[in-house]
Formats: sequence, C-alpha cells, structure tokens
Amino acid sequence: MQWQDDAIILGVKRHGETSVVAELMTRTRGRHLGLVRSGRSRSMQPVLQPGNRVDVIWRARLDDHLGEYRIEPLQLRAAQLMETATAVYGVQAMAALLRLLPERDPHPHLFEALDVILDNLSDPADAGELFVRFELAVLNDLGFGLDLDECAATGLRNDLIYVSPKTGRAVSRGAGAPYAARMLALPEFLSKENSKAADCESLAAAFRLTGHFLHRHVYEPRGLNENATRDGFVQAALKALNKAG
Repeated sequence: MQWQDDAIILGVKRHGETSVVAELMTRTRGRHLGLVRSGRSRSMQPVLQPGNRVDVIWRARLDDHLGEYRIEPLQLRAAQLMETATAVYGVQAMAALLRLLPERDPHPHLFEALDVILDNLSDPADAGELFVRFELAVLNDLGFGLDLDECAATGLRNDLIYVSPKTGRAVSRGAGAPYAARMLALPEFLSKENSKAADCESLAAAFRLTGHFLHRHVYEPRGLNENATRDGFVQAALKALNKAG
C-alpha cells in the first residue's frame, strides 16, 4: 500500500532510539499516524515540528498497519509559530481538537482551514475569529453542529442575538427576551447578516459559546479533561486583542 499527500505536522512521539511516530493532518486522509525512521536526526527534527506543512509518502504492507512516512518539507513555519503566545497555544489547541475526530477519517475542509489559520495566528483578532470558526467546524463534523442561521422559535433570519444552550439553535431578540438570563450570546461577527469584526467582548462571548458545546457534547460524555491549551489560547488572544484595542 502506498499514497502521497500534503500534510501538516500535529505532533511526534519517540519510538526507539532514533525514530518517531509522526501524527499528521493530511489533506485527503484525515489525521494519520506513521513511523519516521531517523526522525530524531538533526536534519529531520526541524521538519517534524507542529505547524509545518510537508509532502508525505506513506507505505505499509496492509492498509491498517502503522506504516512508514517519507517526509519532505514544503513550508517550515514552526519558528514563526513560536513568536507569539496566540500562535504557541493555537497550534497545540487545534491539534487537540483534531484528535477528537477518528483517525484516518477524511476532513479536507478542516485541513484547508488549519492551513489558513496557521498563517494568521500572529494577529489576535484574525486568530481568534478563525479559531472559533474552526471549533464550530469540528463540532459540525462530530455531529453537533450549531444552527445559527434562523430563529428556532420564529424562523426569522434577522436580529439573532442568542443561542439556546440546550439545542444550539439561534434565537431572535424578541423570542429570547423572556429567557435572556439563560441564553448564550450570539456574537455579531458570527451572524451572516453582519460583517463586523470581532472585538474583545464579542470574541470572549464566542469562546464561551463554543466552549459550552464542546463541554456538553464532547468532553463530558467522553470523560475527557478540558483542553488546557485552548484556555491558554483564549487568554492570550483576548489579552492581545484588548491591548491592541
């Protein structure tokens, strides 16, 4: 068995004295593991850093085997990702989100989104918005997508300012008013009728929104701990955005 694909390094684990098992997000084959012989060598260590984009050839005798990777660098951005706290935490937090998905399950749109976000993690406003949309996409692929297009009670598509914490559906101002204290806020930048960029307040509300549904539908049912690197990213993004504003 053999295939070739574009991929992004998510992480590596030591294997024996000189090799590593590399975890990649591939363009067409999802999150995929493979052995890299001599992966701890001086020439390979800079390549096998989280966030780098690589060309990969995978070989194995059978499709369900671990297999071996031959890796060539395409875009080495790991050094740039070490320059800001949003980037350091962001690449780790997105890798943790992708680990919630089954291995070898194709998600080409998530590969494309990851590739774009990694190039924008140094800007806190862009990084925060893109990260929230990435979380929404992961929730959708896990089967827990939010419906933010129309009011769950009235079918209206405007003046949507709430999200039901139970159903994940948008609610309009009028319909949600009696239950406002129990509702989650729908940030303006996530509304299709509004192109306003995120500010510190709306970004914090967006993080609360996605965090609520990740906890409700994913972490709690699976008995998993909350993603600590996500907390680091959230704090770093809000701090940087507040300082910039």
